[in-house]
Amino acid sequence: MSEEQLVVVERDGAVGVVLMNRPKALNALSDELMGQLVAALEELDADESVRCIVLGGGERAFAAGADIGELAQASPIDAVASPRLLRWDSIRKIGTPIVAAVSGYCLGGGCELAMLCDVIVASETAQFGQPEIQLGLLPGAGGTQRLTRAVGKAVAMDVVLSNRFLSAREALQFGLVSRVVAKEAWLEEAKRVAAEIAKKSPVALRLAKEAVDAAFESTLRTGVEIERQAFGLAISSEDAKEGMAAFLEKRPPEFRGQ
Repeated sequence: MSEEQLVVVERDGAVGVVLMNRPKALNALSDELMGQLVAALEELDADESVRCIVLGGGERAFAAGADIGELAQASPIDAVASPRLLRWDSIRKIGTPIVAAVSGYCLGGGCELAMLCDVIVASETAQFGQPEIQLGLLPGAGGTQRLTRAVGKAVAMDVVLSNRFLSAREALQFGLVSRVVAKEAWLEEAKRVAAEIAKKSPVALRLAKEAVDAAFESTLRTGVEIERQAFGLAISSEDAKEGMAAFLEKRPPEFRGQ
């Protein structure tokens, strides 16, 4: 494992595992790391045999934020129109469900990255925050928006304005994470959750992910319409026919993603 290999990709059956590998910098999200990360996620997303993805860092940190050295060189135009911002949109567009495996620091861009995932499994050691205010900045990759939608205005304001860190248990209480596990189980539990998701119909998974995201991002009326359309597509799939037949025949389904 070389230092240049900033992202390590593994396969475990139908689960792809992507681990950020810049431990000396606590996985600070440099341009190079983000480029490798997006490439790895997009490659797995295009592989029909991959039905769920785990995204993790290390035991000390999921990711401790942006690379400040690079950020300090950014111009105002870079801050709002840089091609690097397209990488965040690329991650948001990944159709395969992503489970974040979070241990230790999950701060700034790291917290924003975790919030782009669909399920967050957090070690009891995890700490979540948006410390950009300490640098005279504010979150710039969706943090003010996704954090507020996840935890509510009061807690989000506290985190963003006062540099409050949320413990794993607080993050669970406020609705930011899905599960909290023992410090030694953060990666294995994320893989277990991903393996359970991977057993489901790939068609239904992608449609369900889209529908839940619609609830997060749109009005109730729009979200219900998206759900209705997604349900119509799902019930016409071969996977749905197989799932209902398997239920009636009292056997495990064999989903083929069709």
